[in-house]
Amino acid sequence: MALAPEWWAEAEEDGTILVGDEDDVGCIEINTLHKEAGDFDAAELKAIATAESPEAGDWQQVRLGDFGGWYTAFTEGDAGVREWYVAAGSQLLFITYSCDLDNAGMDDSAVDALLDTLAVSSATEVS
Repeated sequence: MALAPEWWAEAEEDGTILVGDEDDVGCIEINTLHKEAGDFDAAELKAIATAESPEAGDWQQVRLGDFGGWYTAFTEGDAGVREWYVAAGSQLLFITYSCDLDNAGMDDSAVDALLDTLAVSSATEVS
Protein backbone atom coordinates (compact mmCIF):
# COMPACT_ATOMS: atom_id res chain seq x y z
CA MET A 1 0.00 0.00 0.00
CA ALA A 2 1.36 3.40 -0.94
CA LEU A 3 1.05 6.01 1.80
CA ALA A 4 0.52 9.69 1.12
CA PRO A 5 2.96 11.95 3.04
CA GLU A 6 0.32 12.99 5.59
CA TRP A 7 -0.34 9.36 6.60
CA TRP A 8 1.69 7.09 8.92
CA ALA A 9 1.74 3.30 9.43
CA GLU A 10 3.03 1.04 12.17
CA ALA A 11 2.97 -2.69 12.89
CA GLU A 12 1.63 -3.86 16.24
CA GLU A 13 3.03 -6.88 18.11
CA ASP A 14 -0.08 -8.94 17.24
CA GLY A 15 0.52 -8.42 13.50
CA THR A 16 -2.10 -5.69 13.05
CA ILE A 17 -1.07 -2.80 10.82
CA LEU A 18 -2.35 0.61 11.96
CA VAL A 19 -2.58 3.47 9.47
CA GLY A 20 -3.63 7.01 10.32
CA ASP A 21 -3.32 10.58 9.18
CA GLU A 22 -1.59 13.40 11.00
CA ASP A 23 -4.97 15.02 11.78
CA ASP A 24 -5.99 11.97 13.88
CA VAL A 25 -9.46 11.95 12.32
CA GLY A 26 -9.64 8.15 12.15
CA CYS A 27 -7.60 4.98 11.96
CA ILE A 28 -7.29 2.08 9.55
CA GLU A 29 -6.57 -1.37 11.03
CA ILE A 30 -5.44 -4.19 8.76
CA ASN A 31 -5.32 -7.84 9.83
CA THR A 32 -4.17 -10.69 7.61
CA LEU A 33 -5.24 -14.32 7.43
CA HIS A 34 -3.52 -16.90 5.24
CA LYS A 35 -5.45 -19.95 4.10
CA GLU A 36 -3.38 -23.13 4.31
CA ALA A 37 -4.88 -24.74 1.20
CA GLY A 38 -6.65 -23.18 -1.76
CA ASP A 39 -7.79 -19.66 -2.46
CA PHE A 40 -10.59 -17.57 -0.98
CA ASP A 41 -13.62 -17.11 -3.24
CA ALA A 42 -16.34 -14.43 -3.12
CA ALA A 43 -18.94 -16.66 -1.42
CA GLU A 44 -16.49 -17.75 1.27
CA LEU A 45 -15.45 -14.13 1.90
CA LYS A 46 -19.06 -13.02 2.24
CA ALA A 47 -19.78 -15.85 4.68
CA ILE A 48 -16.79 -14.80 6.79
CA ALA A 49 -17.78 -11.12 6.64
CA THR A 50 -21.38 -11.70 7.70
CA ALA A 51 -20.35 -14.09 10.47
CA GLU A 52 -17.67 -11.76 11.85
CA SER A 53 -19.72 -8.57 11.51
CA PRO A 54 -23.37 -9.51 12.07
CA GLU A 55 -24.26 -5.90 12.97
CA ALA A 56 -23.28 -4.74 9.50
CA GLY A 57 -25.58 -4.94 6.53
CA ASP A 58 -25.71 -4.00 2.87
CA TRP A 59 -22.48 -5.74 1.85
CA GLN A 60 -21.23 -4.58 -1.55
CA GLN A 61 -18.62 -6.18 -3.79
CA VAL A 62 -15.43 -4.16 -4.00
CA ARG A 63 -12.00 -4.20 -5.59
CA LEU A 64 -8.98 -2.70 -3.77
CA GLY A 65 -5.87 -2.89 -5.92
CA ASP A 66 -4.99 -6.60 -6.27
CA PHE A 67 -7.68 -7.63 -3.74
CA GLY A 68 -11.38 -8.29 -4.24
CA GLY A 69 -14.16 -8.96 -1.77
CA TRP A 70 -16.84 -7.23 0.28
CA TYR A 71 -17.38 -3.80 1.86
CA THR A 72 -19.90 -2.26 4.27
CA ALA A 73 -20.31 0.86 6.39
CA PHE A 74 -22.31 1.28 9.58
CA THR A 75 -22.60 3.15 12.87
CA GLU A 76 -21.48 1.56 16.12
CA GLY A 77 -22.15 3.67 19.20
CA ASP A 78 -20.57 7.07 18.56
CA ALA A 79 -18.29 5.78 15.76
CA GLY A 80 -18.60 5.60 12.00
CA VAL A 81 -17.19 2.25 10.84
CA ARG A 82 -16.20 0.98 7.40
CA GLU A 83 -15.16 -2.67 6.89
CA TRP A 84 -13.63 -4.62 4.05
CA TYR A 85 -13.04 -8.35 3.73
CA VAL A 86 -10.87 -8.72 0.64
CA ALA A 87 -8.62 -11.46 -0.66
CA ALA A 88 -6.03 -12.21 -3.28
CA GLY A 89 -5.45 -15.92 -3.64
CA SER A 90 -4.95 -17.45 -0.20
CA GLN A 91 -4.41 -14.11 1.58
CA LEU A 92 -7.37 -12.40 3.26
CA LEU A 93 -7.25 -8.85 4.56
CA PHE A 94 -9.75 -7.69 7.17
CA ILE A 95 -9.65 -3.89 7.06
CA THR A 96 -11.51 -1.55 9.40
CA TYR A 97 -11.62 2.23 9.29
CA SER A 98 -13.26 3.95 12.23
CA CYS A 99 -13.67 7.53 13.37
CA ASP A 100 -15.92 9.65 15.56
CA LEU A 101 -19.40 9.85 14.10
CA ASP A 102 -18.97 13.64 13.80
CA ASN A 103 -16.08 13.00 11.37
CA ALA A 104 -17.72 10.19 9.38
CA GLY A 105 -17.14 10.66 5.67
CA MET A 106 -14.37 13.24 6.13
CA ASP A 107 -11.53 10.88 5.14
CA ASP A 108 -13.50 8.49 2.91
CA SER A 109 -11.90 9.57 -0.37
CA ALA A 110 -8.38 9.56 1.12
CA VAL A 111 -8.93 6.12 2.69
CA ASP A 112 -10.33 4.78 -0.60
CA ALA A 113 -7.31 6.14 -2.49
CA LEU A 114 -4.88 4.47 -0.05
CA LEU A 115 -6.68 1.13 -0.15
CA ASP A 116 -6.81 1.21 -3.96
CA THR A 117 -3.01 0.87 -3.91
CA LEU A 118 -3.04 -2.51 -2.08
CA ALA A 119 -0.83 -4.93 -3.95
CA VAL A 120 0.35 -8.47 -3.44
CA SER A 121 4.11 -8.68 -3.16
CA SER A 122 6.21 -11.79 -3.15
CA ALA A 123 9.26 -12.18 -0.98
CA THR A 124 12.44 -11.82 -2.97
CA GLU A 125 15.49 -13.76 -1.95
CA VAL A 126 18.55 -11.66 -1.33
CA SER A 127 21.83 -13.35 -1.99
